[in-house]
Amino acid sequence: MLDDKALVNELNFKAIRSSGAGGQHVNKTSSKVELTFDLANSQILSEAQIALLKTKLESKLTKDDVLILQCGESRSQFRNKAIIIKRFIELIRVNLIVEKKRRFTKVPRAAIRRRLKIKRQNSEKKSNRRPPEIE
Repeated sequence: MLDDKALVNELNFKAIRSSGAGGQHVNKTSSKVELTFDLANSQILSEAQIALLKTKLESKLTKDDVLILQCGESRSQFRNKAIIIKRFIELIRVNLIVEKKRRFTKVPRAAIRRRLKIKRQNSEKKSNRRPPEIE
């Protein structure tokens, strides 16, 4: 499985100023945290895992295969760092799961009969709504 502590050691963090309204203190503190992870040069992940993550996280990666995540939810830099680490690990875990290939099966006869019976009932219901034909 995945070693979270070793993965966190490969992360780079940068504190930046949060956007939006704040007050007097907003322009002095850098509470927003930006996480960068160089996927191409990861020592923890295998080649197969890197290839899988490149395909699944294609829209979130830069041209140099660097994943960038930001968190400015809290006013505390420490809390934002904890939130972004948790999000990163969850993102990696979810995207490393390989989906099972679908096995095609034959539609059961009972299901076909049921579908045709319902179609016949609907047809009769709608034909009964028509005005009678007078000859």
